[in-house]
Amino acid sequence: MGLFEKRRFRNLLAYSPGLQGGRPHHPWKGLDPKATPMSALFEKFGVDKNTIDVHRTRSGAPQQAPLALHRDDEYIAQPMGTTIARIKLYSESLARYGKSPFLYPMYGLGELPQGFARLAAIYGGTYMLDKPVDEIVVENGRAVGVRSGTEVAKCKQVYCDPTYVPDRVTKSGRVVRCICLLDHPIPNTKDALSTQIIIPQKQVGRNSDIYISLVSYTHQVAAKGWFVAMVSTTVETDNPEAEIKPGLELLGPIKQKFLTVNDHFVPNEDGTESQVFISSSYDATSHFETTCLDVLDIFRRGFGCDFDFSKVTHTLEDDQ
Repeated sequence: MGLFEKRRFRNLLAYSPGLQGGRPHHPWKGLDPKATPMSALFEKFGVDKNTIDVHRTRSGAPQQAPLALHRDDEYIAQPMGTTIARIKLYSESLARYGKSPFLYPMYGLGELPQGFARLAAIYGGTYMLDKPVDEIVVENGRAVGVRSGTEVAKCKQVYCDPTYVPDRVTKSGRVVRCICLLDHPIPNTKDALSTQIIIPQKQVGRNSDIYISLVSYTHQVAAKGWFVAMVSTTVETDNPEAEIKPGLELLGPIKQKFLTVNDHFVPNEDGTESQVFISSSYDATSHFETTCLDVLDIFRRGFGCDFDFSKVTHTLEDDQ
């Protein structure tokens, strides 16, 4: 960015803190956040196309990623309030956590189900490992249990991913992922031990962004001096590996890589009638925002209300 563009960009970023709880706390320069499209806000501040790309995705810098986490350019025609709130969330997270607005669990994502198992035990739940699901038992159109072999666990609701109910989901696309083992950090990232990079679709002539994430021994997921990188995107052609080539080229020498192409499924119904609540498949994103939104959506469908974060308490003892 040039000097004047940096100033325009700064002014636009300074605009976002005015949104709290979905309501503006200042005049918003005559723009209605619920009715004015984001394109009008960009025009108001006079930013150029490259700066607009930074608002949707930021790429090429260590531990940096999208300001708004939008996956395409449809947001430009939508009310600006949502995007402003997303930028505000990014800024506040960056201010809270320091070098990065993102969190990653020590010892890898496997710690998440372990955390769930401990929480389930506290509230009287049972966490069963290596237990095949042979059938979701349905009576009068509603789920009443889950059968494994000759045993049936009775229940009022079932929550599952698409692999358990192939007859209740629809294929919506494909995702290509490549897990790469490296003995060095990603070049040009100041030797960062963790990195999040998003290559905007326009920069590589695609309709979908390319996502790159890197974790390392600092997260206790690899041996000392080793790094694990994942490159992913939504499949658009008959040659998925070629589609992630721009991301692979940023990694430098790769010791070993593992390529997979998976179908992406979405549920056919919201589950309120059958009481079978199905998540979507994991998409190509690497920052888990869409996964978190999917979890909140499943909660709303299953309980008939939004999750109340104000009831969640966190103390210093929780970190010990």
